[in-house]
Amino acid sequence: MTDDTNAALAGADIKLRLRNLVADDYPAIKKIMDRVYPGMGGAWPRKKYQAMLKTFPEGQICIEDNGVAVAAAFSVIVDYDKFGDEHTYDEITGNAYLTTHDPNGDVLYGVDVFVDPDYRNLRLGRRLYEARKELCKNLNLRAIIAGGRIPNYRDQAEHMTPQEYIEAVRRREVYDPILSFQLANDFEVKRVLKGYLPEDKESQGYATLLEWFNIYYEPKDSKLFGARKTVARIGCVQWQMREMHSVEGLVKQVEYFVDALSDYRCDIALFPEFFNAPLMGLAEHRNPAEAIRFLAQFTPRIRDDIQRLAVSYNINIIAGSMPLLEDGELYNVAYLCRRDGSVDTQYKLHPTPHEKRDWAMEGGNRLTAFDTDFGRIGVLICYDVEFPELARLLGDQEMQILFVPFWTDTKNGYLRVRRCAQARAIENECYVAIGGSIGNLPQVDSVDIQYSQTAVFSPSDFSFPHDAIMAETTPNTEMTLIVDVDLDKLQMLQNEGSVRNYLDRRRDLYRVQWLGEG
Repeated sequence: MTDDTNAALAGADIKLRLRNLVADDYPAIKKIMDRVYPGMGGAWPRKKYQAMLKTFPEGQICIEDNGVAVAAAFSVIVDYDKFGDEHTYDEITGNAYLTTHDPNGDVLYGVDVFVDPDYRNLRLGRRLYEARKELCKNLNLRAIIAGGRIPNYRDQAEHMTPQEYIEAVRRREVYDPILSFQLANDFEVKRVLKGYLPEDKESQGYATLLEWFNIYYEPKDSKLFGARKTVARIGCVQWQMREMHSVEGLVKQVEYFVDALSDYRCDIALFPEFFNAPLMGLAEHRNPAEAIRFLAQFTPRIRDDIQRLAVSYNINIIAGSMPLLEDGELYNVAYLCRRDGSVDTQYKLHPTPHEKRDWAMEGGNRLTAFDTDFGRIGVLICYDVEFPELARLLGDQEMQILFVPFWTDTKNGYLRVRRCAQARAIENECYVAIGGSIGNLPQVDSVDIQYSQTAVFSPSDFSFPHDAIMAETTPNTEMTLIVDVDLDKLQMLQNEGSVRNYLDRRRDLYRVQWLGEG
């Protein structure tokens, strides 16, 4: 700031106000960032700024002078254990899109603080830091952590290591405009980060990892039981289609598998799409549309029986899918029966041409990621997994495991489901379990042959099997598949993987948006 500028501000009618940022502040923010960061690309694009406001509006604050933002601070809440001390700026901030924001996290992470150069002698940075501390206290977060640039290190790099430089600044033998300010605001240096902001030439790519402890933090009570699982055990049933003489007989067969998977302490049992199809053979039908509607009349009873099994055997169950008549319309519905007695539904969104033509089946209009006692899951019924947008939307809701109950009659149909399921695991950095049926039903029109190989797929990286297949069954053989999946590996992959599909997505260029209900 020049003496002329000081004089101009001193004589100006300054009216400062601390508030949250809004979308209309972007031109002022862009102007400041272009001035403050000319050697680092200048301002963020408008889309990145808007993403921050949308994701965590309470954490984006500014000081205005007569209605114009002249200083700003950006923050995000993270579960710090997921990242640890070895992280880069892009990893922990989601490339500043705040895709790493976790409302249930424990740390307020500082994304950026900057002040219009014309206002620097007014100590606006200190006001922003105090506002951040107040936010941290009000949100009951244990600390503020940030990576701090050391821009004057470039002048000392030839004869000082980063550690020696930090100590010199701490002893006030060397001045650094950022680190000196942060130390004066009660932040402690935890360690030196290398490659934190590679484009920061002034800091030589180094940064300090700083922490401010919230002494008023009240730790959340740790659970003695029922805590978040780090490993989930998936049980899949490769279901043999066989002649059934009653609903009771079908439910008895379901109970056999539920009992077996429960004995192995599975967290969830997956049954195939239309596993109850043998019941269509209980009566003669004039056409397929009549047969599927006959089958639909058993769905409420079977759902209730499976809900009872989930509770009594202490296992979550995805009851494959079953036809459901609702207000005169026919749908294909998957039921998630939790072991606490609650039930959720996922309707098939894309009926196949056969389902629409021969059964007059309609598609649902909601897509939901479900919370369970072992993780966050999604369900896509068969053909739905061939539409990558659906899994992407579930991935954006932090889905960890995708379940795909399917029914395919031929191997080429099966391979469509399998290949797409494997792609969804890689694209969305999640596990995908697929479960189908086998055998023949000569007496049932349109469901007379089956082909299946049930499997659980993983992302493709070093922490997972080399072929990204956790396990798979013998094709066309009735059996169960039991697989343990490590949920913590998904978080490691997202932040430290060879590729990082979630973090590296170009949100400034494209997005997938849900336009329907829910």
